[in-house]
Amino acid sequence: MTVRPLLLLALMSLSVGADLTVSRDGHYLVIHGDLPGGELRINHIESYCRAGSTDADWVAHTKIPHRNELISLSDDQRVLRLRDTLSDGVVVDHTITAGSDQVSFQVSAHNPTAVASTLHWAQPCVRLGAFTGFNPDYTVGNPDDYLPRCFLFLDGKLTRMPTPAWTTTARYTPGQVWCPTNVPRTDVNPRPLNPQVPSNGLIGCFSGDGTRIAAMAWEPYQELFQGVARCLHADFRIGGLAAGETKTARGVLYLVAADSDALVQRYQRDFPEHIRR
Repeated sequence: MTVRPLLLLALMSLSVGADLTVSRDGHYLVIHGDLPGGELRINHIESYCRAGSTDADWVAHTKIPHRNELISLSDDQRVLRLRDTLSDGVVVDHTITAGSDQVSFQVSAHNPTAVASTLHWAQPCVRLGAFTGFNPDYTVGNPDDYLPRCFLFLDGKLTRMPTPAWTTTARYTPGQVWCPTNVPRTDVNPRPLNPQVPSNGLIGCFSGDGTRIAAMAWEPYQELFQGVARCLHADFRIGGLAAGETKTARGVLYLVAADSDALVQRYQRDFPEHIRR
Protein backbone atom coordinates (compact mmCIF):
# COMPACT_ATOMS: atom_id res chain seq x y z
CA MET A 1 0.00 0.00 0.00
CA THR A 2 2.90 2.37 0.64
CA VAL A 3 5.05 1.45 -2.36
CA ARG A 4 3.58 3.97 -4.80
CA PRO A 5 3.72 7.01 -2.48
CA LEU A 6 7.29 6.14 -1.51
CA LEU A 7 8.25 5.72 -5.15
CA LEU A 8 6.64 9.06 -5.99
CA LEU A 9 8.58 10.77 -3.21
CA ALA A 10 11.80 9.19 -4.43
CA LEU A 11 11.18 10.39 -7.98
CA MET A 12 10.36 13.89 -6.76
CA SER A 13 13.57 13.97 -4.76
CA LEU A 14 15.52 12.77 -7.78
CA SER A 15 13.99 15.51 -9.92
CA VAL A 16 14.87 18.23 -7.41
CA GLY A 17 18.39 16.91 -7.07
CA ALA A 18 18.82 16.90 -10.84
CA ASP A 19 18.08 20.62 -11.26
CA LEU A 20 20.68 22.67 -13.09
CA THR A 21 22.84 25.18 -11.27
CA VAL A 22 24.96 28.07 -12.53
CA SER A 23 28.22 29.75 -11.62
CA ARG A 24 30.54 32.40 -13.04
CA ASP A 25 34.12 31.79 -14.14
CA GLY A 26 35.59 35.07 -15.33
CA HIS A 27 33.68 35.98 -18.48
CA TYR A 28 31.97 32.58 -18.65
CA LEU A 29 28.59 31.46 -17.41
CA VAL A 30 28.99 27.82 -16.37
CA ILE A 31 25.99 25.47 -16.27
CA HIS A 32 26.28 22.44 -14.01
CA GLY A 33 24.12 19.32 -14.02
CA ASP A 34 23.72 15.87 -15.49
CA LEU A 35 24.80 16.95 -18.97
CA PRO A 36 26.57 15.05 -21.76
CA GLY A 37 30.19 16.15 -21.72
CA GLY A 38 29.89 17.61 -18.22
CA GLU A 39 29.48 21.32 -17.55
CA LEU A 40 28.37 23.63 -20.37
CA ARG A 41 30.04 27.02 -20.77
CA ILE A 42 28.74 30.23 -22.34
CA ASN A 43 30.83 33.29 -23.09
CA HIS A 44 28.16 35.62 -21.75
CA ILE A 45 28.40 38.18 -23.20
CA GLU A 46 31.08 37.63 -25.85
CA SER A 47 30.49 40.90 -27.72
CA TYR A 48 28.23 43.93 -27.86
CA CYS A 49 27.94 45.10 -31.46
CA ARG A 50 27.12 48.07 -33.67
CA ALA A 51 25.04 48.05 -36.86
CA GLY A 52 26.69 48.00 -40.29
CA SER A 53 28.67 44.97 -39.18
CA THR A 54 28.32 42.48 -42.05
CA ASP A 55 31.28 43.80 -44.02
CA ALA A 56 33.11 45.83 -41.37
CA ASP A 57 36.24 45.36 -39.30
CA TRP A 58 35.19 43.52 -36.14
CA VAL A 59 37.51 45.38 -33.74
CA ALA A 60 37.74 48.83 -35.34
CA HIS A 61 34.02 49.19 -36.08
CA THR A 62 31.70 46.56 -34.65
CA LYS A 63 32.72 45.52 -31.15
CA ILE A 64 31.88 47.85 -28.24
CA PRO A 65 34.25 47.26 -25.30
CA HIS A 66 32.61 46.37 -22.00
CA ARG A 67 33.42 45.18 -18.50
CA ASN A 68 31.52 42.49 -16.63
CA GLU A 69 30.82 42.22 -12.91
CA LEU A 70 29.09 39.73 -10.65
CA ILE A 71 26.18 41.26 -8.75
CA SER A 72 24.92 38.20 -6.88
CA LEU A 73 24.55 34.42 -6.89
CA SER A 74 21.79 32.81 -4.83
CA ASP A 75 22.70 30.30 -2.13
CA ASP A 76 21.22 27.45 -4.17
CA GLN A 77 23.22 28.59 -7.25
CA ARG A 78 20.11 28.87 -9.37
CA VAL A 79 19.84 32.66 -9.80
CA LEU A 80 22.83 34.65 -11.05
CA ARG A 81 22.86 38.40 -11.62
CA LEU A 82 25.50 40.06 -13.77
CA ARG A 83 26.07 43.62 -14.96
CA ASP A 84 27.90 44.75 -18.07
CA THR A 85 28.99 48.36 -18.48
CA LEU A 86 29.79 49.40 -22.03
CA SER A 87 32.44 51.93 -22.98
CA ASP A 88 29.73 54.40 -24.07
CA GLY A 89 28.08 54.26 -20.62
CA VAL A 90 25.24 51.83 -21.37
CA VAL A 91 24.48 49.45 -18.49
CA VAL A 92 23.14 45.96 -19.22
CA ASP A 93 21.74 43.90 -16.34
CA HIS A 94 21.33 40.13 -16.66
CA THR A 95 19.22 37.84 -14.49
CA ILE A 96 20.00 34.18 -15.23
CA THR A 97 17.79 31.49 -13.71
CA ALA A 98 18.47 27.74 -13.81
CA GLY A 99 15.58 25.27 -13.84
CA SER A 100 15.31 21.51 -14.18
CA ASP A 101 16.06 21.41 -17.92
CA GLN A 102 16.51 25.00 -19.05
CA VAL A 103 18.28 28.22 -18.20
CA SER A 104 16.34 31.45 -18.72
CA PHE A 105 17.76 34.91 -19.32
CA GLN A 106 16.24 38.34 -18.65
CA VAL A 107 18.21 41.31 -19.98
CA SER A 108 17.65 45.02 -19.41
CA ALA A 109 19.80 47.52 -21.34
CA HIS A 110 19.69 51.13 -20.11
CA ASN A 111 21.37 54.21 -21.52
CA PRO A 112 21.85 56.65 -18.61
CA THR A 113 23.78 59.15 -20.73
CA ALA A 114 22.63 62.20 -22.67
CA VAL A 115 23.89 60.73 -25.97
CA ALA A 116 22.29 58.00 -28.11
CA SER A 117 24.09 54.64 -28.03
CA THR A 118 25.02 52.71 -31.16
CA LEU A 119 24.48 49.36 -29.39
CA HIS A 120 22.44 47.21 -31.77
CA TRP A 121 22.96 43.57 -30.84
CA ALA A 122 24.83 41.20 -28.55
CA GLN A 123 26.41 37.74 -28.65
CA PRO A 124 26.04 35.02 -26.02
CA CYS A 125 28.42 32.30 -27.30
CA VAL A 126 27.35 28.77 -26.28
CA ARG A 127 30.33 26.40 -26.40
CA LEU A 128 29.21 22.92 -27.44
CA GLY A 129 32.35 20.90 -28.14
CA ALA A 130 32.06 18.62 -25.12
CA PHE A 131 28.26 18.36 -25.35
CA THR A 132 28.45 17.14 -28.95
CA GLY A 133 31.19 14.63 -28.10
CA PHE A 134 34.18 16.57 -29.40
CA ASN A 135 37.10 18.41 -27.87
CA PRO A 136 36.06 21.44 -25.81
CA ASP A 137 39.29 23.10 -26.99
CA TYR A 138 38.28 24.43 -30.40
CA THR A 139 41.93 24.92 -31.39
CA VAL A 140 42.38 21.12 -31.42
CA GLY A 141 41.16 19.09 -34.41
CA ASN A 142 38.71 20.17 -37.09
CA PRO A 143 36.45 22.91 -35.65
CA ASP A 144 33.67 21.88 -38.07
CA ASP A 145 33.55 18.27 -36.82
CA TYR A 146 30.45 18.97 -34.72
CA LEU A 147 28.42 20.41 -37.60
CA PRO A 148 26.38 17.26 -38.44
CA ARG A 149 24.96 17.34 -34.90
CA CYS A 150 23.82 20.97 -35.25
CA PHE A 151 20.51 22.18 -36.66
CA LEU A 152 18.13 25.05 -37.26
CA PHE A 153 14.78 25.25 -39.01
CA LEU A 154 14.44 25.98 -42.73
CA ASP A 155 11.14 25.78 -44.62
CA GLY A 156 9.54 24.68 -41.37
CA LYS A 157 11.73 21.60 -40.96
CA LEU A 158 14.65 20.70 -38.72
CA THR A 159 17.68 20.94 -40.99
CA ARG A 160 21.11 19.61 -40.09
CA MET A 161 24.30 21.49 -40.85
CA PRO A 162 25.91 22.08 -43.21
CA THR A 163 22.58 23.27 -44.59
CA PRO A 164 21.75 23.75 -48.28
CA ALA A 165 23.31 26.83 -49.90
CA TRP A 166 26.19 26.69 -47.41
CA THR A 167 28.29 29.79 -47.99
CA THR A 168 32.07 29.99 -47.68
CA THR A 169 33.00 33.58 -48.61
CA ALA A 170 32.96 36.62 -46.30
CA ARG A 171 35.28 39.12 -44.63
CA TYR A 172 36.02 36.42 -42.01
CA THR A 173 35.75 32.65 -42.44
CA PRO A 174 34.63 29.98 -41.56
CA GLY A 175 31.22 30.03 -39.88
CA GLN A 176 27.65 30.57 -41.06
CA VAL A 177 25.05 33.28 -40.42
CA TRP A 178 21.28 33.21 -40.94
CA CYS A 179 19.42 36.52 -40.88
CA PRO A 180 15.67 36.85 -40.14
CA THR A 181 13.47 38.93 -42.42
CA ASN A 182 13.10 41.84 -39.98
CA VAL A 183 16.85 42.50 -39.62
CA PRO A 184 18.92 44.29 -42.31
CA ARG A 185 21.39 41.88 -43.88
CA THR A 186 24.02 44.60 -43.45
CA ASP A 187 23.80 44.32 -39.64
CA VAL A 188 24.94 40.78 -38.82
CA ASN A 189 28.13 38.87 -38.11
CA PRO A 190 30.85 39.32 -40.79
CA ARG A 191 31.02 35.56 -41.35
CA PRO A 192 29.55 33.78 -44.41
CA LEU A 193 25.90 34.87 -44.74
CA ASN A 194 23.57 32.09 -45.84
CA PRO A 195 20.94 33.18 -48.40
CA GLN A 196 18.21 31.14 -46.73
CA VAL A 197 15.98 32.74 -44.10
CA PRO A 198 15.37 30.71 -40.92
CA SER A 199 11.80 29.63 -40.22
CA ASN A 200 12.12 30.58 -36.57
CA GLY A 201 14.65 31.72 -33.97
CA LEU A 202 15.61 28.30 -32.60
CA ILE A 203 19.08 26.83 -33.14
CA GLY A 204 20.63 23.83 -31.42
CA CYS A 205 22.45 20.52 -31.50
CA PHE A 206 22.20 16.88 -30.45
CA SER A 207 24.54 15.51 -27.82
CA GLY A 208 27.34 13.15 -28.75
CA ASP A 209 25.39 10.15 -27.42
CA GLY A 210 22.20 11.26 -29.19
CA THR A 211 20.11 11.41 -26.02
CA ARG A 212 19.85 15.16 -25.45
CA ILE A 213 19.36 18.46 -27.24
CA ALA A 214 20.87 21.82 -26.38
CA ALA A 215 18.96 24.61 -28.13
CA MET A 216 18.69 28.35 -27.67
CA ALA A 217 16.37 31.20 -28.61
CA TRP A 218 16.09 34.92 -27.85
CA GLU A 219 13.45 37.60 -28.36
CA PRO A 220 14.09 39.86 -30.11
CA TYR A 221 16.82 38.13 -32.08
CA GLN A 222 19.34 39.56 -34.53
CA GLU A 223 20.74 36.43 -36.15
CA LEU A 224 21.43 32.73 -35.83
CA PHE A 225 25.10 31.89 -36.08
CA GLN A 226 27.38 28.86 -36.23
CA GLY A 227 30.79 29.99 -35.06
CA VAL A 228 34.42 28.96 -35.01
CA ALA A 229 34.65 27.73 -31.39
CA ARG A 230 32.37 24.69 -31.73
CA CYS A 231 29.67 27.13 -30.73
CA LEU A 232 26.17 28.20 -31.67
CA HIS A 233 24.50 31.57 -31.21
CA ALA A 234 21.02 33.00 -31.10
CA ASP A 235 22.18 36.60 -30.80
CA PHE A 236 19.77 39.12 -29.34
CA ARG A 237 18.78 42.50 -30.71
CA ILE A 238 18.70 45.87 -28.97
CA GLY A 239 18.39 48.15 -32.01
CA GLY A 240 20.03 51.26 -30.56
CA LEU A 241 19.29 53.16 -27.35
CA ALA A 242 18.25 56.79 -27.21
CA ALA A 243 19.43 58.92 -24.30
CA GLY A 244 17.67 57.68 -21.16
CA GLU A 245 16.07 54.74 -22.97
CA THR A 246 15.73 51.18 -21.64
CA LYS A 247 15.08 48.06 -23.70
CA THR A 248 14.69 44.43 -22.69
CA ALA A 249 15.33 41.01 -24.18
CA ARG A 250 14.74 37.48 -22.98
CA GLY A 251 16.23 34.12 -23.86
CA VAL A 252 16.10 30.42 -23.04
CA LEU A 253 18.71 27.69 -23.29
CA TYR A 254 16.90 24.35 -23.47
CA LEU A 255 18.74 21.23 -22.24
CA VAL A 256 16.16 18.56 -22.95
CA ALA A 257 15.59 14.99 -24.12
CA ALA A 258 16.22 14.41 -27.83
CA ASP A 259 12.58 14.88 -28.88
CA SER A 260 12.64 17.68 -31.44
CA ASP A 261 8.84 17.82 -31.83
CA ALA A 262 8.37 18.33 -28.09
CA LEU A 263 11.12 20.96 -28.13
CA VAL A 264 9.41 22.91 -30.92
CA GLN A 265 6.07 22.86 -29.09
CA ARG A 266 7.71 24.17 -25.96
CA TYR A 267 9.65 26.83 -27.86
CA GLN A 268 6.46 28.03 -29.55
CA ARG A 269 4.78 28.41 -26.17
CA ASP A 270 7.75 30.36 -24.84
CA PHE A 271 8.21 32.54 -27.94
CA PRO A 272 4.82 33.05 -29.62
CA GLU A 273 6.28 36.11 -31.39
CA HIS A 274 8.37 33.76 -33.54
CA ILE A 275 5.42 31.85 -35.00
CA ARG A 276 4.74 32.87 -38.58
CA ARG A 277 1.05 33.62 -39.09
